Amino acid sequence: MNDDLVLYEVIDRVGYITLNRPEKRNALSFEFVSEIKTKLKIAQSDNTCKVIVIKANGEAFCSGADLASLQKLQSNSYEENIADSKHLAELYQQIYLSSKVIISRVEGAAYAGGCGLATICDFSFATTMAKFAYTEVKIGFIPAVVMVFLLRQVGEKVAKQILLTGDVFDANRALFYHLISAVYDPIMIEEEVHNFAVRLCKQTSGQSLTMTKLMMAKVPDLTLNEALDFAVKMNAQARASTDCKKGIAAFLNKEKFSW
Repeated sequence: MNDDLVLYEVIDRVGYITLNRPEKRNALSFEFVSEIKTKLKIAQSDNTCKVIVIKANGEAFCSGADLASLQKLQSNSYEENIADSKHLAELYQQIYLSSKVIISRVEGAAYAGGCGLATICDFSFATTMAKFAYTEVKIGFIPAVVMVFLLRQVGEKVAKQILLTGDVFDANRALFYHLISAVYDPIMIEEEVHNFAVRLCKQTSGQSLTMTKLMMAKVPDLTLNEALDFAVKMNAQARASTDCKKGIAAFLNKEKFSW
């Protein structure tokens, strides 16, 4: 077995980041989070990669914080816990603000911080066997960092249902909550996710994806007037972009075009 905690490869312009700590159910240690962040940086700067997919080896996608990390919480100083929490927050922010589309392929359990990792991506696809939960309240902890993003995703009512109960729910319920994008048979998910990612690569402009993602991250924090002013400026920038000029020329000339 490959000893790397996180693997990276590119297939058809799709960069696959594979969590590779199956013996620990891909639990989030400080070192493991560091490796995920490193591989994301590599994918982000890789010109051969247009879309990123996060998946996992083993029975679980990610079970949240590992036992050693949980035990360490008991003796950490306040400053150490701040640093550890910031480390995880930076990972989520790195995914959320990535200029490239990031997809998660969830097979097995995605609990606590692992649930955040699975569902913060731009698109999340799961098998019928996948399970989700934010279990922090059941061990006297709180889902503090993931809450920041979850409230944006699903709103307060659904977030309360998920975070205050700590209940485990299946992929169909996750789809109902709008935490994930689709549910697939375990046999089909690899092909379906790859085909979806390749379709994004071929049918959409990389510059357009980057600018659209940037706007979606920033607009909710702006007033109406600020948002409209930002939109006008982004619209003007988009019109001047290389991709826009190529795309419009191909459309007007009725040319078959692939990005």
